[in-house]
Amino acid sequence: MQYSSKAAQLLKQINSETKLGDLRKMAGEIKVDHALANELWTSGDFLPRQLAILIMDYKVLTQDLIDKLDMDIQGHPVKERTQLIDWLMANQLTKSKKTIALIESWENSPSPLQRRIFWYYQGRLRWVGQVSPDNTADLLSAIEANIAGEAPEVQWAMNFTAGWIGVYDKQFRKRCVSLGEKTGLYKDEMVSKGCTPNYLPEFIAIESNKRSL
Repeated sequence: MQYSSKAAQLLKQINSETKLGDLRKMAGEIKVDHALANELWTSGDFLPRQLAILIMDYKVLTQDLIDKLDMDIQGHPVKERTQLIDWLMANQLTKSKKTIALIESWENSPSPLQRRIFWYYQGRLRWVGQVSPDNTADLLSAIEANIAGEAPEVQWAMNFTAGWIGVYDKQFRKRCVSLGEKTGLYKDEMVSKGCTPNYLPEFIAIESNKRSL
């Protein structure tokens, strides 16, 4: 593909030393430029695609376009894949009622990345400490029924949601702790100093104590 001069300049500027802060600075200067985002996206490279996500126009994000982005993202290694889809959610998909409605329809999507975003979004709603939506009981039942058989990237997001349910909803705390004990997910995971373990019994105890809940 022949790139525009602006896209070519950015692609030359972005390299393995480029940090997320650098990408955010570039995006701040560019603002919204969906055509440029498309060019950067076609490079197929991780960092240009992160910048592309930042400068996309969320108003043109339809289910069909998201499906195409999803398919492209699935071609990346696992770590890049989850970073890109989470980046897309945080920076674009939560900006409008239309795209939030799409997120809320993805619980049973055939795409594991879209299922991940459904659950990650539900967890983030609770993470910020707002009044929990009234679907908590149904979500927890779905997690209990399905987490063991889910794809790893979806398991993480379901576990994340169960963790924050356990922190903020005392009536469900024992169920969330029991879920972690039953699945054993992340029990033996090595955790960096100062970070909270993902293992639900430990996560819930630490995060609820931090908040005196």
